[in-house]
Amino acid sequence: MTFIAKSFVKHTFGGILSGLFWLAILSLLVQASFERTTKPIVIAHRGACGYIVEHSEGAKVLAHAQGADFIEQDVVMTKDLQFIVTHDITMEETTDVETIFPDRCRADGKWYFVDFTWEEIQKLTLHERTRKGSQEQAFANRFPGGFGQRVLRLEDEIRLIQGLDRTTGRTTGLYIELKGPAFHRKELSLSMGNELLKLLKRLQIDQAKDHCYIQCFELDELMCLHNDHACPLPLVYLIGKSIQPDEIKELRPAISGLGPSLELVAKRNADGTISSTGLVEAAHEVGLLVHPYTVRKESQPRWSQSLDQTHQVLIDQLGVDGFFSDFPDTARQAVDAR
Repeated sequence: MTFIAKSFVKHTFGGILSGLFWLAILSLLVQASFERTTKPIVIAHRGACGYIVEHSEGAKVLAHAQGADFIEQDVVMTKDLQFIVTHDITMEETTDVETIFPDRCRADGKWYFVDFTWEEIQKLTLHERTRKGSQEQAFANRFPGGFGQRVLRLEDEIRLIQGLDRTTGRTTGLYIELKGPAFHRKELSLSMGNELLKLLKRLQIDQAKDHCYIQCFELDELMCLHNDHACPLPLVYLIGKSIQPDEIKELRPAISGLGPSLELVAKRNADGTISSTGLVEAAHEVGLLVHPYTVRKESQPRWSQSLDQTHQVLIDQLGVDGFFSDFPDTARQAVDAR
């Protein structure tokens, strides 16, 4: 077993995963292939978070093993301007911050990553996401609690994925989401997007060929990246509400793709059939990619009655260019079966 494998089993999984399971992961790593240019890409949502704590090192390695074409990194910034990989700007739903730093919450009762240095954040342990205001897991049947995983810096996760690519001969893309740019601008007096470009350039990820998307719900930040900072990487506008065809046309040429919620791309008709809302077609008409979010085993969009049906509509009926999934293995199987 390689040094990386030994270190991962010993320090990351803390003995939870057996040697046999790790060997299975290594086998998947070797077998998976990136050459799927004619099929939709599989984007591992927060890693393989349906199986292991979101944005943990374990979730990212497993996502790579399960053949994800791209692995997502949600990013926020620390007080000392480090990019870290986490979904929220607050800490209590995914870490043990309340135990480690009980007196560091703001007046609203929340702990913010931007109030802590990277050195302090390294003292925290990740756990399975909990529901707001309780200790109940958001997904009851997912990984039980935490297992000694730490918050990752973005540059460390990138090196991890690059290392796995090197040892397996694959090319796995990065899919980075800027979380709360307006919040960070107010707190830190900087452009979060521009700071990200600086980091990526230092890591030599600064060309379209480098398999890296930057996504955000805040259109202003994406437009700033394009207009003010000449971002060389493709930009994806995340949307959670309907958008009109004229609005879609106006996004070009700054924006390369849309990331709509699953609810926005299809609808169930009175006779039980499923039809497109027209969003995918409108985006494709002006040359935009469409990467909907998020496919899960536990719950389906209102227009679908099963995981298989969700996959079928996205891949066969709508012809999306990729999609986010908490379960990269089932997504990979669905795409490769076509």
